[in-house]
Amino acid sequence: MLGADAIVKCLEAEGVTYVFGYPGVAICPFYNSILDSEIKTILIRTEQNAAHAASGLARVTGRAGVCAVTSGPGATNVITGIATAFADSIPLVCITGQVDSSLLGSDVFQEADITGAVESFVKYSYLVKDAEEIPRIFKEAFYIANSGRKGPVLIDVPIDVQNAVVTRFRYPQEVNLRTYKPTVKGHTVQIRKVVKELSKAKRPIICAGGGVLLSDAEKELRAFAEKHRIPVVSTMMGIGVMPTRHPMYYGMVGNNGHPYANRAMNESDLLIMVGARVADRAVSQPDLITENKVLVHIDVDPAEIGKNVGPAIPLVGDAKHIIQDFLEEEFTCDHDAWIDVLNGYRSTMGRVRKPNPAYVDPAELIRMLSERMEDDAVYVADVGQNQIWSCNYHIVKNGRFLTTGGMGTMGYSIPAALGVKLADRDRQVVAVCGDGSFQMSMMELATMRQFDVPVKIIVLKNNYLGMVREYQHYTYRDNYSVVDLAGSPDLEKLAAAYDMKFMRLATMERAKETIDAFLQNDEAVLLECLIDPMDLVK
Repeated sequence: MLGADAIVKCLEAEGVTYVFGYPGVAICPFYNSILDSEIKTILIRTEQNAAHAASGLARVTGRAGVCAVTSGPGATNVITGIATAFADSIPLVCITGQVDSSLLGSDVFQEADITGAVESFVKYSYLVKDAEEIPRIFKEAFYIANSGRKGPVLIDVPIDVQNAVVTRFRYPQEVNLRTYKPTVKGHTVQIRKVVKELSKAKRPIICAGGGVLLSDAEKELRAFAEKHRIPVVSTMMGIGVMPTRHPMYYGMVGNNGHPYANRAMNESDLLIMVGARVADRAVSQPDLITENKVLVHIDVDPAEIGKNVGPAIPLVGDAKHIIQDFLEEEFTCDHDAWIDVLNGYRSTMGRVRKPNPAYVDPAELIRMLSERMEDDAVYVADVGQNQIWSCNYHIVKNGRFLTTGGMGTMGYSIPAALGVKLADRDRQVVAVCGDGSFQMSMMELATMRQFDVPVKIIVLKNNYLGMVREYQHYTYRDNYSVVDLAGSPDLEKLAAAYDMKFMRLATMERAKETIDAFLQNDEAVLLECLIDPMDLVK
């Protein structure tokens, strides 16, 4: 067995079904060995999107996604995808080929110090020097990626190590890392402190982040909120922890969140932050969430607790385990008056839009699309104005809402949606992007065609980098700089080039019929929606 064969055996032992990547000489031994495996390889058209596609698969399966690229530019191209996964705590194992071990440090053709380059964006990285170590390294990598605060792990494998003989292959059954012991169970004393505060609170609220979804704790959170009638808001990454129209859910908080959600959080007397980083996009003024209230911060990563704001009760542990412990505690509380107040806010503080009837109203389009999507469908939003409209107007039923909130990486939606669809071909998957973000990943239409992955894509076209244009509108008084997307392709011809069904919506007049036709069959469709270039996210 060669080192490359051993890598494939490790992936099989971990139950890997897909590897997303782009070959080159330095990773060719691995791609040669994987031909003898049942693992399917997906040729992505640019390496960054290999990590995004692996991310989409990971987020709907709960298993670490895998990508494999070559050395030098292949490895450096994948860094943005790795950084995106790191910021959003998505478990990935990223395999990079490397030049011959004897040449490391010689600045030879396509050599790059990738372990050094990604140091800020991975949970851990390995440079494999001995092929006999491959089983241990891969077992550790998958464990590190998908435990504690999840995230990407990089494994750099020189070509001579891939071609070296492995004399004895034994895949470890368990991992025991002396310096890595993530806390799962919450501390009993801290849990009882939280319960005591809940029994006293008149205006409690739970702010749920992406950590709730990552720990598969949505059912527990809903059960807890329903049992004790505790209102819930979410960060952008926490959208989907409860159905949008659940009576206990009051929407997304933050700079672009719902005004009534922000007001609810600010006026609470007990705020339980669970699986959220208390970052600037969700909480622009951290002092406000400690003013006149008890702050409880629950997170699996102890480094996040107290980083941006000091909680009255810190609680380290996995969200699913901790909420299960809360459910076992008995206490009485009465929040009816508080819920009446919040319902009043929700009914009177909604956004007021004045859309231009000459164009498609993106807010109404997304709402109508949501109503017609299947109950368990996956909606993948890109970055820009389309993301904010999607966050505020998409209606989650029993499906998933995916986006990249931590890094805000344009071009995420199409490759991520591709990964989701491959993970579950029976599930309806829709990617929504702007014409700027679409052009950052439109090459993946070829991947969709080659591997018959019928993702449905909506492009909200306004011929601008809309979010930056909007910032320049407010900040520089309409003095626009480098945001005009003139020269963009004709999407109808582009769709035809990839043998993809194309539809166009110019106004809301035929929106219902168009959306119904767009969603009708499980086939790849590109829907272009013409948006007022001067529309604003509200």
